[in-house]
Amino acid sequence: MRLLTSQFCGPVSDGLTADVVVADALLVTSELVTNAFRHGGGLTAFTAEITDEGLLLTVSDASQDLPVACDTGASGADRIGGYGWPLVCRLAKETSVTVHPGGKSVVALIPLT
Repeated sequence: MRLLTSQFCGPVSDGLTADVVVADALLVTSELVTNAFRHGGGLTAFTAEITDEGLLLTVSDASQDLPVACDTGASGADRIGGYGWPLVCRLAKETSVTVHPGGKSVVALIPLT
């Protein structure tokens, strides 16, 4: 949060307020870190940096399993979890996953304008 509030400046377009943009960035950050603990065998590295394109997050964990979306066949109360990765992909301008011998790194670029 401190990185965003200290570095975030610039116009916000398409009728979005700065609060919404920051909330989206925090939601993506929280989702990626939570998934590293919940599904990835623990957080092994985290970086956050403001670039000309937005907030660049890299979250690494100990699992080589790729993120998955929920099973579209399940509905309602039968469907548990699986919402995070689609949410990250929707809010981020770009996402990538790199598998390496110690696990994987998930990179997300969240636009701040």
